[in-house]
Amino acid sequence: EEVPDAVISAASKKITSISSPLRAIVRLRRRYWGLKKGRLHLELPREKPAEFVHTRLLQRQLSLSRTSLYSPSMTFFNQSGFESSQYFTFDTSVEHYSMKKCRRKKSRRKSRMVLYPDKTKKYLPAEEKSKAKRCLLLLIAIIFFQILNAIENLDDNLQKYDLDGLEKTMHREVFGQKVAVESIVELLKDYLATHIHNKPLVISLNGPTGVGKSHVGWVLAKHFRSVMDNDFVLQYFVMHHCPSGVAPLTCEIDLSKKISDMVTRAEIEEKTPLFILDEVELMSPVLLDTLSRFFEPNQTNEFLNAIYILISNLGGAEITKFVIQNASAELLQQQRGAEELLSIIQPVLVSVHPLWKAADIIPFVLLEKSHVINCFLEQMRREGLYPDQKHIENLASQLSYYTTGDKQYSRMGCKQVVAKVNLL
Repeated sequence: EEVPDAVISAASKKITSISSPLRAIVRLRRRYWGLKKGRLHLELPREKPAEFVHTRLLQRQLSLSRTSLYSPSMTFFNQSGFESSQYFTFDTSVEHYSMKKCRRKKSRRKSRMVLYPDKTKKYLPAEEKSKAKRCLLLLIAIIFFQILNAIENLDDNLQKYDLDGLEKTMHREVFGQKVAVESIVELLKDYLATHIHNKPLVISLNGPTGVGKSHVGWVLAKHFRSVMDNDFVLQYFVMHHCPSGVAPLTCEIDLSKKISDMVTRAEIEEKTPLFILDEVELMSPVLLDTLSRFFEPNQTNEFLNAIYILISNLGGAEITKFVIQNASAELLQQQRGAEELLSIIQPVLVSVHPLWKAADIIPFVLLEKSHVINCFLEQMRREGLYPDQKHIENLASQLSYYTTGDKQYSRMGCKQVVAKVNLL
C-alpha cells in the first residue's frame, strides 16, 4: 500500500524534532569538554565533580526529549535558541568568573588612539607645557633660597657677637637700670643683625653721676673685646686723651685718625667697630663737630658700619627732678613715663650740640638704697672680702639720699662705694 504524503511529512517532522535536540546536546557536550580542558590552564574557583556534571547532562537530555514529545512548538523555540546561543555551560560559575575577569582587564586598558572616518589611527596632540610656568616656579625657588640665606646670615651675625650673653652679664652687673639695659641690647640686636646700614648706630647714655653709665661702657668694651680683636674697640676718655692744656685742633686730628683707621680695618675684616666716648660733656665744640660728621648718613660704606656710645652727665638734673616728682606714681615703670622723660631730656641735649639729633638717647634713673647695697656686695666680692650684711647696711647708711615717701634715692649713686670698700 502506498503511504500518504501527509503521513510521511508528519513522520519526518517528528524525527527532525527529536534529532535536532540530540544534535544540540552533542554540540554542547563537545563544547563543554573543550571548556573543561581549557579551564585547567586558568586559576578558577573550586571545580565540580565529573559525576555531578554527567548527572546534570542526562537530566537535561531527558527534559529536552519530553519537551519534544509533548510540545513541538516549544521544541522549535528551544532549538532556535540553542543554535543561536553563544555562551552556555552547565557550570555557570566558570563562565561568570571568566567573563568578569575579561571585563576587568578591558576596563583597565585605555587607549589614546582615536579612529577617524578614514580608518587611520591617529594620536591626540600632545599637551604643550607652558615655559612661563617653569620660569615662575624657578623665580619662586630663587626668592625662597634668598630669604632663607638672609635669615641664616642674621642668625650668624647675632651668634658671632653673642648678644644674649651680653644681656645676661649686664643684668647681673648693672643694678637698678633694667629698662636702660633692655633698650641698649635691643638697639644692638637690630643693628648687628646685618652688615649693611644707611647710618651708624649712636647711643647716648645720660643721667646723674654714679648711676652706672661708665660701668655699662666698661662691660660693653670687655664683651666686644672678647668676641672681636682688641683693635676694633676704642675707649676714649676726654680728660685722659684730650687734657685741658692740649689744643682742640690737635685732639680733633688725633680722634679723627683713630676712628678712620679702625673703621678701615674693620671694613676689610667685615666687623663692626665699637667706640665708647666717656665724659662727652667735657668735649670742646671742635671735637663735637668732628663727631657729628662721622654720625651723618649717606657716607661711604665703611663709616656707616660703626657703633658709637656717648656717655655724659648732661640731662642729669632733669632726670633727678623727674624721678623725685614721680616716685610715688610709679610712672618710671610705664612706657608713658619713659616717653615723657625722653621728651624732657632731648631738647636739653640738642641745645648743647645738634649731634644728639642722630643719637638714640637712653636715660639712667636714680638708684635706690637697695641698689647701693648690691653695689657694696659686688665690690666686696671683687676685693675678696667677706660680705657681712649688717656691716654693708651700715656703710650704705653713711651715704646721702633723696627721701620721697617710703623710698630713698642715692644722691651720688654707687660713686663712693669703691672708696668706702677700699677703707675696710
